[in-house]
Amino acid sequence: MRRFPYRTVALPALLLAGVSLPLSAQPAETSIPPQVRLFIPYKHYTAEENRRIISLFEDLRVADVSDGMDVVGLANVGLVNPEIKALWKDTENFTHRIVGIAVTARYVPTNKREPKMDDKTISRWYSQITTEAFTKMLFPGAVLVIDANEDGESRSIGSNNIMSWKKLGMVGLVTSGGLGDTDEIIHQKVPVYHRRLARGIRPGRNELESVNRPVTIGGVLVRPGDVIVADGDGVVVVPREHAEEVAKAAMPFLDMIGLERMKKKLAEQEKKKQ
Repeated sequence: MRRFPYRTVALPALLLAGVSLPLSAQPAETSIPPQVRLFIPYKHYTAEENRRIISLFEDLRVADVSDGMDVVGLANVGLVNPEIKALWKDTENFTHRIVGIAVTARYVPTNKREPKMDDKTISRWYSQITTEAFTKMLFPGAVLVIDANEDGESRSIGSNNIMSWKKLGMVGLVTSGGLGDTDEIIHQKVPVYHRRLARGIRPGRNELESVNRPVTIGGVLVRPGDVIVADGDGVVVVPREHAEEVAKAAMPFLDMIGLERMKKKLAEQEKKKQ
């Protein structure tokens, strides 16, 4: 079987030159000036809390979740614009589906310019300006949500880095930004929902603005900890504070086999609470 020539997110010359790219070294803000106000707080959920919520959505389709959102009074909330679509589909085993908990990141267009993008300059960009600091936040069951809607031709995601994220527990990725190395990603069967293709490396094009802050994807607010469900019908984002009631409201819209599995899970969880 022919193997794909997997390549990295940086220029091949960087690897040949032995340049190390510490992708999570970008310095973060350590204090917030008094002029800055943050109005949507970050909330941390335990691994056990995340596993419990994910188990409620494992058998639900996007259509079921959307109907459940309607039932609880959240009509037209969380429905991501269908321009964010699956890169590939598996209609036999449905491995393109995503069910998980959001970890968010936001890339923005840069206003920094360099006289020459040599290996040293590119390495500095990857280590200090356009890093992947969110890798420290990934966990089993995480869905990486990257808001990079306006960063043009930036290829923020490639076949090499997406596999490294998967090894950290990421179950899928949703992005409004650029995606490259698509042949390899499809071959690797990493679930990806994307807006557009891009071919340019990040250095000189975008900067990492924040990690685990609220972002928007396809016109929808996504906060870290929200539930992400994606399949051939697109992507839906469930506000975490409503996740359990949405899952229960979505149950009647499942097919009978899926409904029985869901009822069994709920019964098991009720026993654990007692």
